[in-house]
Amino acid sequence: MRCLDIHVHCVALVTEGVDFRSEAYFMSPDYLKMMWRRIDFLRTVLEMGYNFVFTDADVMWFRDPFPFFDINADFQIACDQYLGIPDDLDNRPNGGFNYVKSNNRSIEFYKYWYSARETYPGYHDQDVLNRIKYDFFIEEIGLKIRFLDTAYFGGFCEPSKDLNRVLTMHANCCIGMDSKLHDLRILLEDWKHYMSMPPYLKTSSIQSWRVPQNCSV
Repeated sequence: MRCLDIHVHCVALVTEGVDFRSEAYFMSPDYLKMMWRRIDFLRTVLEMGYNFVFTDADVMWFRDPFPFFDINADFQIACDQYLGIPDDLDNRPNGGFNYVKSNNRSIEFYKYWYSARETYPGYHDQDVLNRIKYDFFIEEIGLKIRFLDTAYFGGFCEPSKDLNRVLTMHANCCIGMDSKLHDLRILLEDWKHYMSMPPYLKTSSIQSWRVPQNCSV
């Protein structure tokens, strides 16, 4: 009931035997359970017929991303490293931000992704995705994958270089809550400074970030 009091479409996501009230450290058993529970949950959202944008809590939204999604793609995902071509499977995806359409292809893909955790025990969802994206099954079901350009969907792994273009920024490639919060505060300070500038100054030169600092790349 507390969940529905907060939002009418709230879903109380429960993972048996895990307490997520404290930080789940990267690659710890609780972290892996959380990541795989997320994949299974998102599959149920697709099965209910909903398209969705999934965003981690440490993704900052600065502009509307929807006009930049490919209307013909089933599964679109941000990158730790973007190689310049949106359908190049060698791009390095990051599961912290993605847009997925509900259809038979995406549902079958999420089932396959979740089941692949047993093929690759001890790996988190993103590492497994980097392996299965080449599998013949993906081609067989006709899933259209598109990788999002870091010039627009940036992150600490590969920061967007131009604040005139950036849509979202993700505090990825960062271990530890203190480091992440430190750099996110600087990120927001940079954005506030940029927004306070007169239009002619915004467009006359490329405005960039001061991050990452405490987060490693």
